[in-house]
Amino acid sequence: MLSTIEAARTSSDRVRRSTPSHLNEKIDREIARNVETYGNTSQREIQQRIHDLDREWDVERVLEVNASTLALTGLVLSLTVNKKWLVLPATVMTFLLQHGMQGWCPPLPILRRLGVRTRGEIDREKYELLSRMKERG
Repeated sequence: MLSTIEAARTSSDRVRRSTPSHLNEKIDREIARNVETYGNTSQREIQQRIHDLDREWDVERVLEVNASTLALTGLVLSLTVNKKWLVLPATVMTFLLQHGMQGWCPPLPILRRLGVRTRGEIDREKYELLSRMKERG
């Protein structure tokens, strides 16, 4: 059985493999820029950034919450308006299944273009900042 860290890494790797390289590079540049910017600030500001990173939603969470919201909306509409609304949760669940199996689904490119990062990318920034804090003492 995979540990939580290994599972996050596997999921993160699948998302990065399914993302165009120019978007991955843009996100990597943003991480490097953030590490450089926050790495040269006070300990307190670095700690605040780390706190913000701990609260940042990763792409998996965004997909899961959006899929759940759309599926529940479709179910409610199918009960109150028209049974044809069941197409919405069926479509959403198909996309979620596809993402679980392949690491890709139609909303993923949009989320990545918007800069939504994987847990691994968020953690990379976090641990580089922690390393900078330790170097300072």
